[in-house]
Amino acid sequence: MNLKNKKIAFLGDSITEGHGTTSVEHTFWNVLAQRTGAQSCGYGISGTRIAPQRKPSANPRDDIYFGSRVEEMIPVADIVVVFGGTNDYGHGDAAFGTMEDRTEDTFYGSLHLLMQKLLQQYPEALIVFMTPLHRLGESGRAYNGRGVRNAADLQAYVDAILEVAAYYGIPVLDLFRISGIQPEIPAIRERYMPDGLHPCDAGHGRIAERLIGFLETL
Repeated sequence: MNLKNKKIAFLGDSITEGHGTTSVEHTFWNVLAQRTGAQSCGYGISGTRIAPQRKPSANPRDDIYFGSRVEEMIPVADIVVVFGGTNDYGHGDAAFGTMEDRTEDTFYGSLHLLMQKLLQQYPEALIVFMTPLHRLGESGRAYNGRGVRNAADLQAYVDAILEVAAYYGIPVLDLFRISGIQPEIPAIRERYMPDGLHPCDAGHGRIAERLIGFLETL
């Protein structure tokens, strides 16, 4: 696919919003626009999750979950890119759930409803998901940041995105496995993700590079 002049909407969390970059111009979606001539629109809100929060957060803005924001995006798009899940793992309180779920009570169910809503709103657009990146302290953790006994690890959230997207025929760029960003390696953390969670300018450049290459194959 030639990305020049394509209208692309990016739905996400703090990474899409640009936390960790020196300016919004260095976010991956703006870098993509600069390199390809696409028209990028960013819809990132820091702290937000794919699944709704059951217990309200201290900052209400953190609870504007992905599915509740679809109608606020541009009404016509050629491509929609969704990049989330790390906050569901890190501090969300929704149950993980199973593939059979179809309610917003679980992460799995919220994925189903989000993908259905996107396909309904953008029936002619290319819908693409990106999986969460690795994050510092993730390796070997038995539980996620909520400390819930039956909480899944980060890779389980990644694999849930892949499983549900496959059901709807939605392409997924698996950044967890192909980004080359692993903050447990000091040199990689310093170069691409200094705080161990949010990519810096160079990290966003790496994501843009991976995403451009992926979209051009579709």
